Amino acid sequence: MVSESAIPNPDIPKPHRAFRQLPLVDVSLLSSSVLQDRQSVADELGKAAREVGFLYVTGHGVAPELIQRLKDRVREYFAQPIERKMRHYIGQSTNHSGYVPEGEEQFASGVVDNKEAYDISFDYLPDEGRKPMLGANQWPDLPGFKEDVKAYYEAVFALSNRLFRGFALALNLPEDAFTRQITTPPSQLRLIHYPYNANAPQDRPGIGAHTDYECFTILLPTAPGLEVMNGAGDWIDVPLVEGAFVINIGDMLEVLSNGNFVATAHRVRKVGEERYSFPLFCACDYDTVIAPIPALLDPETPSRYAPLSCGEHLYAQTMQTFAYLKKQLAEGTIQLPEGAKNLSSFGYQTPTRTPASGGAPV
Repeated sequence: MVSESAIPNPDIPKPHRAFRQLPLVDVSLLSSSVLQDRQSVADELGKAAREVGFLYVTGHGVAPELIQRLKDRVREYFAQPIERKMRHYIGQSTNHSGYVPEGEEQFASGVVDNKEAYDISFDYLPDEGRKPMLGANQWPDLPGFKEDVKAYYEAVFALSNRLFRGFALALNLPEDAFTRQITTPPSQLRLIHYPYNANAPQDRPGIGAHTDYECFTILLPTAPGLEVMNGAGDWIDVPLVEGAFVINIGDMLEVLSNGNFVATAHRVRKVGEERYSFPLFCACDYDTVIAPIPALLDPETPSRYAPLSCGEHLYAQTMQTFAYLKKQLAEGTIQLPEGAKNLSSFGYQTPTRTPASGGAPV
């Protein structure tokens, strides 16, 4: 059940704007030794996080050859027969890693997403300290897959730490306000394949409307299809920008910032071509208590959110989304953590209007 104290006060207006396109921020100066340089980038990040909740970033430093090798390995993996992919089915893992077949994942709408995926996380190898969302990954035996996917993960994980420091500066906090809570986080990389099916129903999305659970997401898509909801309740298309990642604010950074930053609803419409998508969902360490940062609070700006556990929130949301965990939940072999939130308990959402791209999703 959702705790009433966990939901933002609806009487407090959000800074969300009726944007028509995403802002673009060059983050190369986040690596500068000059604080003024880093602060200038942070100010742009903060403006985008407050007004839109989505942005493009360039100057990220992730090598093009790493990106190309990732794409090559993932295409090879998903081209395999379903029987071979199911050898590493996510339902046989203890820390939610592995192959996700079409129909396994379902959001609150009940509509089945038209996609398959392979999920990996921070590859936590020690036996001690493992959690439901933290442990050693299942790796398929496809040559080069582990090496190339892991190299990409490590590069984008390093970028995530630079962005965490930028978002901290944007909130007038010490630069390490977030990164001091990031050592072995359950930050998940999803390798998603949206097959093209000309005969799929028009109202069947690649993935339904949702906000992301974690602090923020670093997304690399290979084709159009992503749409985000603006402050007027319209769906806005997110075209590809060469060399850029798409960043979006998630539930946890909305909470940590006490609603200064907004988790924005988004979806993938029915795709017009085969599409791959590589989101890294950036989280804090498993046992981190996610609550508004005290430095952002005062008598005129009290906390708008109840505390939640980072790892338990991720686990609870995942339990309510994946079929293998729903089955275990129904059988009583697992149970939701105390105070677990319903899906889509955060973020900016209004009744859906006609998509900005015109008519039904295509």
